[in-house]
Amino acid sequence: MVTGGASKKRQRAVHTANSPTASSSSRPCAAVIIDSDSKRPTHPNPNPFPKPSPTAPHSFNDPSSADVLLRLFVDPSPLDPPATSFSTSPTAQPQDDVVLHLHAHALRRCKYFAALLSDRWQRHPQKDAVRNISLRVPPTPGAMDARIALLELLYNSDLASAITTVSAALDLLPVASELIFEECVRFCLRFLEAVPWTQDEETRVLALIPHLSEDEAKDLMARVSGAPDSSEEMLYGLILAVTHNQSMAFVKAFVAKLLREFGSRELVERVMDRAFQTTFKVVKEAMEEYTSPGVRGNHDETEAIQRINLHTAMTNGKHLLWLVERMIELRVAESAVKEWSEQPAFTADLQRAFRDDAWRNIVPSLPSVLLRCTSRLVNAVATGTILVAAQVRKKLVKDWLPVLIVCKDNNASPLTPSNKPLYLDLEETFLRIISTLPMPDAQELLQQCLSFSTRNVEDCPHLVTAFNTWFRRATHPPQAQNLC
Repeated sequence: MVTGGASKKRQRAVHTANSPTASSSSRPCAAVIIDSDSKRPTHPNPNPFPKPSPTAPHSFNDPSSADVLLRLFVDPSPLDPPATSFSTSPTAQPQDDVVLHLHAHALRRCKYFAALLSDRWQRHPQKDAVRNISLRVPPTPGAMDARIALLELLYNSDLASAITTVSAALDLLPVASELIFEECVRFCLRFLEAVPWTQDEETRVLALIPHLSEDEAKDLMARVSGAPDSSEEMLYGLILAVTHNQSMAFVKAFVAKLLREFGSRELVERVMDRAFQTTFKVVKEAMEEYTSPGVRGNHDETEAIQRINLHTAMTNGKHLLWLVERMIELRVAESAVKEWSEQPAFTADLQRAFRDDAWRNIVPSLPSVLLRCTSRLVNAVATGTILVAAQVRKKLVKDWLPVLIVCKDNNASPLTPSNKPLYLDLEETFLRIISTLPMPDAQELLQQCLSFSTRNVEDCPHLVTAFNTWFRRATHPPQAQNLC
């Protein structure tokens, strides 16, 4: 707020050397306290300041040539308690005002001062009179220094040399906007839009944006706010990028870390489900094309198509394995387990494909990749990492048990990291899941597990244990009458 007239309060006259910087922390400044109770010396000339030459350069806060006396005073907050409540010291004094000796031609760079200094507001304008202006300063830390720095900038035509840090631009922008120093506002906005910010600086920018016009804020807003689904699309794009580049293990580790540390588990689950469904669909379609009657044949063109379909299934199967492992790690694989348990057509295609030896010379690792996906999911179910309903567990075993048997019969099962055949690991896990099912369901599935037996009965203790457990439970009398 600006008011006319001289100050009745204690005043501080600030005299500074010329400085192009707008940083309040580096502004060279000396202060002189003027006792408002003493009388000012009389001057024979009603205008104690010499009339400045229109062509002579003027300095900031130069009493010898100033034609405007600007008083900056702090407007205390109505919520502030009286000063006596802070200190009982007799020497405690309120904050001093700041008096600056300025020039109208410099102040007019701000439209606020240009309007204030217009003759239309003067009842009896005097050509050579010194104008007295009071400017209210809010009682916030740094507010006084920011205004002094901005006023000093009015004497600097090269804003780029004065505003060189994000902190300086953030200090000056609100003041420049308040006093309508449009050139400074535009430069601060350009500077802030173009340079990096620290996290603290970004917090200040976010606090400042609501006080800017829509046009002023649009570039800053574009930098700090995205579309509602931008995070989802970003994560999805990262997942697709790493799963489709087999030579970037370190990048996969980085993206896995991002997923682990991401703030929204719900969003991570949605993105992983989306990537899983997309990749799984490609694998299923490729195997369906490979096993369809219209594609199978002996001529060269059909063989080439078969190779393409098998390679497509193999490549995307590897992507699928990485996704399954990440989903289990993040405990967001429930939907993947449900989807894996509802694949009677896909598992039928796999059985037809693996009974034929054509795949061995093209993608010999394809059964291994798909069995590893199955193994990761069923182990997570068996250990309780993923909790699904009994019907999902039953269908998971029912659909994938025939695939396991075909792979085992065709010696298509690799070793696990513990050098145990993968088929044996899957057999044990399937039997553990069967033990969690109701007795009728367990009876149905156990009968399909007879192929787990070996020539030496001692070599299949997992199968023996599973049947012994079922028969032990079958001998228990019904307990319904004892339930409350």
